[in-house]
Amino acid sequence: MSSSEESESGKARGGHARAEALSPEQRREIARKAASARWNGEPELKATHGSEDHPLRIGDIEIPCYVLEDGRRVLQQTGLIRGLNMSHGGSYSMGGDRLAKFTSQGRLKSFVSNELVERTANPIKFRTPRGSLAYGYEATILADLCDAILAARREGVLQKQQAHIADRAEILVRGFARIGIIALVDEATGYQNERARDALAKILEAFIAKELQPWVKTFPSDFYDEMFRLRGLKYPNDSVQRPQYFGVLTNDIVYKRLAPGVLDELKRSSPKTASGRPKGKLFQMLTNNVGYPKLREHLGSVVAIMKLSDQWSDFMNKLDRLHPRYGETIPLPLEYQHDDGKGL
Repeated sequence: MSSSEESESGKARGGHARAEALSPEQRREIARKAASARWNGEPELKATHGSEDHPLRIGDIEIPCYVLEDGRRVLQQTGLIRGLNMSHGGSYSMGGDRLAKFTSQGRLKSFVSNELVERTANPIKFRTPRGSLAYGYEATILADLCDAILAARREGVLQKQQAHIADRAEILVRGFARIGIIALVDEATGYQNERARDALAKILEAFIAKELQPWVKTFPSDFYDEMFRLRGLKYPNDSVQRPQYFGVLTNDIVYKRLAPGVLDELKRSSPKTASGRPKGKLFQMLTNNVGYPKLREHLGSVVAIMKLSDQWSDFMNKLDRLHPRYGETIPLPLEYQHDDGKGL
């Protein structure tokens, strides 16, 4: 080996050693400065296709997407972050701080390639067809991020507060796999030239919406806040545990008043564990087009009645007048005697 080669090898070894010694914060700052310098000297890219009015829809998430003049497909940064169910957090004026922080954290080091870290730290700066300045990432980065997140979850290194991100990543990966096989069949058969322009997007949207339903917060926090107040109980701010009998109360004030026989049918059709307990929430069995919207409407009314009531008996009297149980006659406005509202 020549002296110059030895020198280069020594420099390379020194560079690797320096990189290993840097903290995640130092690596992010170097990447940020590199991105700033690159943008200052790089010609501005323009998007030839795409519009804010026609985003990629994933359930109730919308990710603006574009095709740049060099042919790259990009997803707009804030939409991508929402798609992964991440909070923005902190400053992301350089167009990638949130994702850069996530991918460069130590616990993900074994699952995130150097290339992915660099790509998240250096989003693409471009102009939309309307002329607005935007930041984005090549569309394939979403699949790479999902793979890394799921690998980290399998090894048990994700933090508890990051579990919802992994749940979203799993849903996205399954959705993209389904759409991918459909697109391949369409291409092989020639059907891609006949299908509707947005057919694949609609299939993805329907699939993701169904998959996301178990994670949608259906019962508002006010419902339980008011239930604790009316029952004369202190709300446990340090725990999500609720008294077991709250389930019995919920069946009475919600499901028995939602539609005739709905509670019995939900209990009958709900998948059970080996011990006979329901595997999921009852509302997850409701139909998307009728049952679920009706439940949300009923809950809104119930919470309003709760807030207008001073105690449990007062609430139940109002509820029985406005939303009687199906199969029962509307009671006269007499004093409520069935439950004193104090614990069990």
